[in-house]
Amino acid sequence: MLQVSASLAAAMNSVIEGKQAVVRTAITVLLAEGHLLIEDVPGVGKTLLAKTLARTIDCRVRRVQFTPDLLPSDITGVSVFNQDVRDFEFRPGAIFANVVVGDEINRASPKTQSALLESMEEAQVTVDGTTYALPRPFIVMATQNPIEMEGTYPLPEAQRDRFMARISMGYPSARAELDMLDLHGGVSPLEALQPVTDAATVSAMVRAVREVHASPSVRQYLVDLAHATRSSSALRLGASPRATIHLLRASRAHAALAGRDHVLPDDVQQVAVAVLAHRLIPTGETQMAHRSTADVVSDLLQRVRVPAPTR
Repeated sequence: MLQVSASLAAAMNSVIEGKQAVVRTAITVLLAEGHLLIEDVPGVGKTLLAKTLARTIDCRVRRVQFTPDLLPSDITGVSVFNQDVRDFEFRPGAIFANVVVGDEINRASPKTQSALLESMEEAQVTVDGTTYALPRPFIVMATQNPIEMEGTYPLPEAQRDRFMARISMGYPSARAELDMLDLHGGVSPLEALQPVTDAATVSAMVRAVREVHASPSVRQYLVDLAHATRSSSALRLGASPRATIHLLRASRAHAALAGRDHVLPDDVQQVAVAVLAHRLIPTGETQMAHRSTADVVSDLLQRVRVPAPTR
């Protein structure tokens, strides 16, 4: 696993300059069987990150440009009457892939956004009363611009809660941006990027991550963190039980990428902000104090008692 994950990271870092932490989080979410929301201003490489991860895995990849006129059937698929056999046949939509890149997801209508709910939660699609399983591994990597609100539909909380983690690309450092001019000034390095693994290998890595041990004390730490968000005076909405499960899965993947077969509190702390912050709703006082939900999670990590490391 370490060799394959290192190859994945090296391939992605060859395209995404100076964003090793972001790349690591993307790989963590992939191995934890989650979905990733990439939220940032235009032009910082949100879609490039998603396409780069997709390119490094030899599997089925679909890219969906979300627009106001996109229909739910474009995502899930539709039953079409076949004149030859005189019966309806199912034609799969864009969601039937291992890696689904959803560009500007908040530009689609709420009705179309809701078409992703079942597939993201249960890895299946139900059309006309028939349920179809999605291929494994399966990950949705969606991008959105939090600054431009015109012509957009904010993601409902139920949708945001299905994303295991949210990350922001951020602006590159001056050195990384200078290197970017050399790499991307001509032909994009994404064009020359070759797959370093396949879907079967990733599925095996996912199964290995499931076996990473989390001690009772670490599990209690996860629950304590979740309950701390629900009782915090800085938040109107705390973390859901689904968030606790996602935090456990992401912590296991983080531990596996570090070469360990057990989860440490450090693993939980490393992924907590990315996993929890986007699910929380701050109070008016918190917003007026210019504190983000990420700041609140960081404060809670300082306050909640950390268990002693055990196996």
